[in-house]
Amino acid sequence: MPVNLAAPTAAHILPVPGVRIGVAEAGVRKAGRKDLTVFLLEPGAAVAGVFTQNRFCAAPVQVCREHLNSGQEIRALVVNTGNANAGTGQDGLVRARATCIALARHLDLAPEQVLPFSTGVIMEPLPLERIEAGLPAALADARPEHWLRAAEGIMTTDTVAKAFSRQVTIEGRTVTVTGISKGAGMIRPNMATMLGFLATDAAVAPALLPRLARELAEGSFNRVTVDGDTSTNDSFVVLATGQAGNAPIASLDHANGQALFAAMLEVARLLAQAIVRDGEGATKFITVRVEGGRTAAECRQVAYAIAHSPLVKTAFFASDPNLGRILAAVGYAGIEDLDQGAIDLFLDDVHVAMAGGRNPAYREEDGQRVMRQSEITVRVALGRGSASDTVWTCDFSHDYVTINADYRS
Repeated sequence: MPVNLAAPTAAHILPVPGVRIGVAEAGVRKAGRKDLTVFLLEPGAAVAGVFTQNRFCAAPVQVCREHLNSGQEIRALVVNTGNANAGTGQDGLVRARATCIALARHLDLAPEQVLPFSTGVIMEPLPLERIEAGLPAALADARPEHWLRAAEGIMTTDTVAKAFSRQVTIEGRTVTVTGISKGAGMIRPNMATMLGFLATDAAVAPALLPRLARELAEGSFNRVTVDGDTSTNDSFVVLATGQAGNAPIASLDHANGQALFAAMLEVARLLAQAIVRDGEGATKFITVRVEGGRTAAECRQVAYAIAHSPLVKTAFFASDPNLGRILAAVGYAGIEDLDQGAIDLFLDDVHVAMAGGRNPAYREEDGQRVMRQSEITVRVALGRGSASDTVWTCDFSHDYVTINADYRS
């Protein structure tokens, strides 16, 4: 069960004018499950994306990059689950491009106007014929209100769909922001999440959208980890349809840009945190905040050392305040001139370590009280500057091993 994460309801997920979504059961890997989704965009929409930094990236990632760089207006997205089309060589590229061609023919578009996305098992051929056969049903299903169906249709090992909406007023107009994501394992995005789609009906200058996508990813999906593995298929796409009718936003430094960014970042963070809350086998949601660093980058370096440590994560699962493991992770994070005598460690309100050693006032029962909670904040003060940063992670349970051992069966 996810940690304090309820399944979304369709009534709370708002349609974004200018976007229609259709979902079908194509039998990509298993029968009887939603596994093929199409996004259809009205003319004039601006689209940008950020993708995995894994050098062994999947074929659809390569094709998405090509199509976004082609200069063509993006009018459709096609997403399949059950098969990642990664580790498939030249044949995978052929099949990813053929998927775009097939959808483009239905919509009278150029193939470069379609972006493909895949998620699922690696190193298996994409069942192109099943996807092509499923496209008519997905297109017939296309409705503005089908965001929740799409959130369900892109799931793999997720236990709940992930979808959030917010609205903000810009120039007296109500602007909608809605996003969906999927992911539960193989999560240390290092750019975005496994798959994430965030849309607004605000008008945004196309030249600004790539920066907007990067900054949204940096503030949300690039701050989460489940197991430290960066996927071959990570993709995060930002869509701005312009249907709200505001003057196009060309800067994030002015009031309208700041208002839109704040609303979109809130949705992106909720999606990113939902991935951690639904991490494979997770029982704890853990916030790791590192402050007092010289730079935000070194604070993240320390935070990820803690968040990635199997010893730390298993201690949280056991509710065992074996907190020397956290100090050890701080020490091996790679800051060569770190002064251990300046470090303080807190678990929520409990001051565990000070000046590099155990706080004389710390009591084991206080540590156990915090460790039993389903949500825990680890705070480390480095005592070397004024920078800070935060990442979110989860524990490691027996179920994580079981889920991943059985993933292909």
